[in-house]
Amino acid sequence: MSKISISLRLLKTRWAALAHDLVMIPIAWLLAYWIRYKIGEYPDLLFERALQLLPVMLLIQGSIFFYFGLYRGIWRFASLPDLTRIVRAVVVSTAIAAVVIFFFTRLQYVPRSVFIIDAILLILLLGGTRLSYRLLKDHHLGKVTAERVLVVGAGSAGEGLVRDLLRMRPAVYLPVAFVDDDPAKQGQEIHGIRVVSTIENIASVAGQWDADLIMLALPSASSSQMRRIVELCEMSGMPFRTLPKLQSLVSGKVSINEIREVQIEDLLGRAPVVLDRTEIINRLTDKVVLVTGGGGSIGSELCRQVTCVAIKHLIVLDQSEYNLYSIEKELQESRPELQLTCELGDICDEAGMEHLFRCYQPDVVFHAAAYKHVPMLEDKVREAVRNNIIGSWNVARLADRFACSDFVMVSTDKAVNPGNIMGATKRVAEIICQTLDERSTTRFITTRFGNVLGSAGSVVPLFKDQIQNGGPVTVTDEGITRYFMTISEACRLILQTTVMGNGGEIFVLDMGEPVKVLYLAEQMIRLSGKIPGEDIKIEFTGLRPGEKLHEELFHTDENLTDTSHEKVMLAMCRKTDWNTLTRTMDEFRTAVDEFDMAALKSLILALVPEMTQNSGEIVNAADSPVVAASGE
Repeated sequence: MSKISISLRLLKTRWAALAHDLVMIPIAWLLAYWIRYKIGEYPDLLFERALQLLPVMLLIQGSIFFYFGLYRGIWRFASLPDLTRIVRAVVVSTAIAAVVIFFFTRLQYVPRSVFIIDAILLILLLGGTRLSYRLLKDHHLGKVTAERVLVVGAGSAGEGLVRDLLRMRPAVYLPVAFVDDDPAKQGQEIHGIRVVSTIENIASVAGQWDADLIMLALPSASSSQMRRIVELCEMSGMPFRTLPKLQSLVSGKVSINEIREVQIEDLLGRAPVVLDRTEIINRLTDKVVLVTGGGGSIGSELCRQVTCVAIKHLIVLDQSEYNLYSIEKELQESRPELQLTCELGDICDEAGMEHLFRCYQPDVVFHAAAYKHVPMLEDKVREAVRNNIIGSWNVARLADRFACSDFVMVSTDKAVNPGNIMGATKRVAEIICQTLDERSTTRFITTRFGNVLGSAGSVVPLFKDQIQNGGPVTVTDEGITRYFMTISEACRLILQTTVMGNGGEIFVLDMGEPVKVLYLAEQMIRLSGKIPGEDIKIEFTGLRPGEKLHEELFHTDENLTDTSHEKVMLAMCRKTDWNTLTRTMDEFRTAVDEFDMAALKSLILALVPEMTQNSGEIVNAADSPVVAASGE
C-alpha cells in the first residue's frame, strides 16, 4: 500500500470521527435540557432558546475538539490517554461556551445546570462510542490478541516499522505511540501514531499507553546511546526488541522481519567503520585470494567480505573439516557465481602448503589460522609453537617465494608485553612478517586487535551457555577488563589495512575504551530477561594461567602514531636480525620434533624478552604431552 493510499484512508477516518462528534454535540445539548426537566417536556420558550444556541455550541465545541486533537488517534487503539483528552476538551469547550452564551444572553432561559449535564453527556457519548468500537474490533479479531507496541525513534526507520505494523493482517502488533528526543517531532504524528514524549520517559509512557512491547527503531544509534536506552527499557519491566545496526540492514529497507532481540554487540559495538572502498576494490579486483583459517570466526567473515569484491578466485584453507564444510556451503549459496576452492589442510604441513601455492598462485594472503585459547596453550607449548610460529613461518615464506603481492597477518593485543604462551607465539609471528618484509617484494602487513565478540572460544558464547543453563556466570576477576569489537568491524579494518602502508607495519585497530568483563556479564544476563545476582549468580574464579588483568594494544617502544584512517594506528616495529630469526626458526623445528619444552620456552624468550616482565614462571612451567586443538 502506498503512502498516498494510507494518508487517504487516515483522512477519511478522521473526517468520519469529526462528523460523529458534530452529531453528538446537538444530541448531548438537547438531552441536557430534557434531563434538566426530569425527563419530561420542557417549556417551548426554553426549547426555542436551546435551538438558537445550538450553532454556538457546535462551533465552539467542534473547534475545541479539533484543537485538542481528538482526531489524531485511531479509534481501534482508543485508550486511557484518549479518554483524558476527551474530558479535557469537553470541559474547556463547555466552559468557553457558557461564558460566550452568558455574554450574549445573560443566561436568560438557559438553566445553568444544563452546561454540567451537557458536559457529562458529551464525555459519555464521545468516550463510550470510541470504547465500544474498540471492544467490537477486539471481539471481531477473536482469539488473535495484538500486542500494543511503543516505538522508540520517530525517524525513517520508525516510520517504516510502523507502516509495516499497520499493514499486517491479522494484526499481531499495534503501534500506540512514539517516543523521540528530537524536540521538533514532539506532538507530531506518523501514520496516525503520535510522538508523545522523549526517550527518557520510556517507562512511564509504556505504562500510560498500556504497551505490551517496546520496539527500538534506532539503527544508527551509537553503543553508548543503546546502553542508555536499554537501561530505560529494563526499568519499564517490559520486553523490548530492536532493528539491526544500520550497516546490517539492506539499503533502504526497514521491515518488521528485521526486528530482533537486543544483542550484546549493540551495547559494546561502535560507530560503523567507513572503508576506502575504491582502494580496496582496486587492490583485490581480479586477484586470487587465499584465506588461511578460513573456517574460523575471523577467517569466515573475511571470506564473506572479500567476496563482495570481484575477486578472481577464493581459496579457503582450514584444518577443521566441519568449519570448512560450513563456510563452503554458505559461500556457494550466497555467491553461486564465485570461483571457490576449499582446501582441507594444515599450515604446519610444509609440503602441502607448497603444493597449494604452486597450484593456485595466490596474489593476496590473509593469514587468520592460529591457536588462540590462552589458558589451554599455557600447557600446550609445543602445539602453540608448531601452529602459531612454524605454521606462520611456512605460509609467510611461501608468500615471499611465490611473489604474492600482499600478506596480511591477523594478530592480537595479547602479543604486546605477552604474559602467556599464546601472546608470545603471536608476537613471534609478527616478528616473522616484519623481518621478511625487509627482504621481500611481498608487502607483509600485520593487524593487531583485541577480543572479538562472539568468536569461537570467546567469552560471549561461554556466558550465553552459562545463562541458558541457569548460571552461575563465571568471571575471573571483578576488575578484569578487555578490549572488544565485533567480528564484522575487525574484518573491515583488516581489509582497510591492505591498502595502507608500504609493508612491514603493525597496524593497531582502534578498540575504543576497555570494557569490564563484569559489566559484559551483567548486561548479557539482563538481556536474557534475568536479574544479575538474583536469577543468575555471578561467581569470581580468579585469573587463569597466562591471563592479565588488563590487556595492552602496543608496546611502549613502538611509538604509536596516527594514520590516514581514524580507526587505524601505526605501531613502529622493533627490528630483528634476519640471520638470528632463521637460526631460531631452525631451532624451533628441532625442539618441536624432539618435544623439548625447555628449549621451546627458552627460544620464545630469546625473541620476546619482554615476556619475562609478565610471566616469570614460564621457564619453569610444567611440560605436557601433545594434544589436538582446533585452530581458528
